[in-house]
Amino acid sequence: MKILLLTRYPRTGASSRLRTLQYLPHLRAAGHEVRVQSLFDEAWLEGLYRHGRRPPGRTAALYLSRLAALARAADHDLLWIEKELFPYLPAWIERQLGTPWIVDYDDAVFHNYDLARSPLVRRLLGDKIDAVMRGASGVIAGNRYLAERARAAGAARVTLIPTVVDLGRYRPRITAPAAHPVIGWIGSPSTQKYLLDIRAPLQQACRSHGARLLLVGATPEIRAGLPGIEVQLEPWSEEREAALIRRMDIGIMPLPDGPWERGKCGYKLIQYMACGVPLVASPTGANREIVEHGGAGLLADSADAWHDALSRLLSSASERERLGRAGRQAVENRYSLQRQFPVLLEALGAALPSAGKALVN
Repeated sequence: MKILLLTRYPRTGASSRLRTLQYLPHLRAAGHEVRVQSLFDEAWLEGLYRHGRRPPGRTAALYLSRLAALARAADHDLLWIEKELFPYLPAWIERQLGTPWIVDYDDAVFHNYDLARSPLVRRLLGDKIDAVMRGASGVIAGNRYLAERARAAGAARVTLIPTVVDLGRYRPRITAPAAHPVIGWIGSPSTQKYLLDIRAPLQQACRSHGARLLLVGATPEIRAGLPGIEVQLEPWSEEREAALIRRMDIGIMPLPDGPWERGKCGYKLIQYMACGVPLVASPTGANREIVEHGGAGLLADSADAWHDALSRLLSSASERERLGRAGRQAVENRYSLQRQFPVLLEALGAALPSAGKALVN
């Protein structure tokens, strides 16, 4: 089977790395040929992360590179597309594809269009992602919110595959009594703002239990929003992320209940669980299902609930250990690459009924 994988980003982009690229060694080991073409490159992505820049000239050049890659689409049996071919362009190119294609979503990108501030964008592109989903041979969705949107759009086939970790890269932490327990968070500068929503519970927890805060991937600006808390900042890197999570006694994921947030796939919760770290999370979108299914932590939907949940875990090392074990077991059973790889193979194979058996063998 020859697959053209059309990702949004190179490996440094979390969505591309986790949703598609981490599966490549397994696909190739199974005998399938996968060629990768990322829409945006490292330099473009670095400019976006550091300065919020999307230079029009460079973006246009990258769009042309994708068009060149699509000129060879017929050389492949299947196209595997992350989200859409060209952001902020109509779906007319997807409609012209002659090669069967499948599309993957781990975020509510349709809200870029149907909830856009610009009336023109809403009018011209509001139903773009629905059209992409409807035209694909299959849709892979990272959570139920995204899967429901695909079904409502009329997608031919919808497969739910959570964003997962590779068990070979994550191992449980070694627990030990902590004089100063660590409340941890991992994320990006774009999501660190959610920490400010639970500032008061964090301040109370640190004051009452001598806890400190470890933030992986946040910027120094966050310190000003968290006065009275000992904050340790660590830069994110793929090589160190699992080791940094193992330094946490509790992992947190605050998240408001909005349409964008309902499309999140709760990946940081799965990372915590893979390392045997108990968690506290807002009951938004996939968070609720992950926490309730895994039995790995507590849900909190208010400042008081966050205070109570953090206090409960900080007061009991045995409770933290029990929940941590449950989380690791849930990852092994459901939220790992090893468990979901056969599901992915089946989804890819189903996009080509005549080739499905060859793909999954």
